[in-house]
This record gives sequence, structure tokens and C-alpha cells, in this order.
Amino acid sequence: MSKPHLLVIGPFPDADLQPLERDFTVHKYWLAEDRDAFVAERADMIRGIATRGDRGAWRSLIEALPNLEIIANYGVGFDAVDIDCARECGVRVTNTPDVLTEDVADFGFALLLAVARQIPRGDSHVRSGKWCDGPMPLGARLFGKRLGIVGLGRIGSAVARRAAAFDMAIAYHDIAARDDLPYRYVDDLVALARESDFMIVTVAGGAGSAKIVNADVLNALGPSGFLVNISRGSTVDQAALLEALEDGKIAGAALDVFEIEPINDPRFNALENVVLQPHQASATVETRQAMGQLMRDNLAAHFGGRPLLTPVV
Repeated sequence: MSKPHLLVIGPFPDADLQPLERDFTVHKYWLAEDRDAFVAERADMIRGIATRGDRGAWRSLIEALPNLEIIANYGVGFDAVDIDCARECGVRVTNTPDVLTEDVADFGFALLLAVARQIPRGDSHVRSGKWCDGPMPLGARLFGKRLGIVGLGRIGSAVARRAAAFDMAIAYHDIAARDDLPYRYVDDLVALARESDFMIVTVAGGAGSAKIVNADVLNALGPSGFLVNISRGSTVDQAALLEALEDGKIAGAALDVFEIEPINDPRFNALENVVLQPHQASATVETRQAMGQLMRDNLAAHFGGRPLLTPVV
């Protein structure tokens, strides 16, 4: 029996690519010089797509593959996949939730500590020899402060558990209040910012959350407030954030995600009140292995005629 043909959008670690090549006839989209021609030549054969959260699958690609059955997304975020088009074309979509929740929450809390206590700046202060010239400016306390969580889903809830260990006062904003958790719900994001010393963004990406953290929210967070974003760069108005950081409208920010990645705005480099990371909240050996396994398990389930493990559509 011939193996199903799979279009792989972006590079994967060998630990994921080798099993895919064992079980499927793999077509490596990212290596093609003329990608449109590459797809056109294989269009009738392709039954599945394996993609990453940062690359997705777009309408013109989906519509170009008449026999496409499934898009398996390596990542919990699927905002880069055209879900409406997938539904219209009868294509199933899966993602990899849960397996990355705890590591992303760990990283979010690490960023809270890093920006509050100026950990990257302290490292530079020692390495550069500036310590011999005097101490750094004082940092901000995290213990006992007010934390506002934007999006109390899997990751937001995991962040809240960690914040509770620091005796933080926890409030959150989401599309609706949750009865199963003890944290205080605030139905207005500006109000949540006004009542927070730290705000962490963990909401899902997509059109519904685009630039949800805007100038009004940042102004409400105020000159002693800090913003952390571990969701998607699209959830924060980056122009407004840069202005707030440059003008002291907020105290600082820690960012793992950006409007355009890799980051290309040099204004960030001049700021000492921001911690920058290369979209790596889920980047542990354990989590990436689990993400790859779940992506492959969804593909195996589909082509084996079994229920999908983590369906989106």
C-alpha cells in the first residue's frame, strides 16, 4: 500500500521529520525554489499538511490541494491556519494543546521575574564591568503585587497557579467569567489594567484578539506597571507599546512574541526597560518532543480511520 502524501510546510527537527518520512511520502515545501510550481506539480497527490504555528496554512494553499483531508498544526495556536477555508473545503485541523501548557507558564513567570527584577540588565551590569562603577537602579517586587491575566485558558490558569505561590492578587479578563476558578473576573480590559501592577497576555491569537492590548490599556497600566506577552504578537498594538516604553507610560515589558517575527524593529534595541525573547516559551526538549508526537498521532489517527486526538475543526 502506498503511503499518504504529506506536504510539510516548514522545517522540523529530525526527531519529527524522520518518523514523518517513515510513515508518509513527504514533500518539503520550505526547500522549494518556486513554491507555487512545487505545489501545483503535486496538488492531486497531497492528502495532508504538517505545519507549524508560525507558518500555518493559507487559503490559496488549501484551495490549491483538491484532495487535502487534514492540516496537522505543530503548536497550540492555529491563528495562522485559515480555519474558515478549512471548514469550507471539508478539511480537518488539529493542534497540540496541553503538552506545552506548563512550560509556557513557567516561561511566562520567568519573564515576570526577569522584567521586575531586571535580571538580563543585571547580567549585563556584571559582564560589562559597570558594577565596579556603582549599583543598578532598584527593581520592582513581584511578591504580593496585583497580577492581571488576559485570557484565563489553559496557560493563563497555569500562570495563575504560579502567581498564587507568590501571594499575588490575581484578576483576569476573558470573554466570560469562569465559575471553576477562584480568581476575580473583570469584564473590562482597561479596568483590569488600571487595577494591575503586572499584566500578562495569554489569550489565543486571531482576529478576535487582534491589538486587544492597545494604547488605552497601556495608559491604564500606568508608569509603574509591567506588561508580559507570551501569546501572539498580534494581541498587542506594537506601535503603542513602543511609544509607552519610550515615553515611560509603563515601567517595562517582557516579550516572547512580536508583530513580525523574527523581530525587525530596531527601536526595541535601544530600550533598557524591555526583556526580549525569540518566541521560545514552549522551547524545551520535553515539550517539543511531545508536540511532535501529538502532531504525528493526529495524522496517524486520521489516516488510520480513528478519531482525532485534538481536533480544532
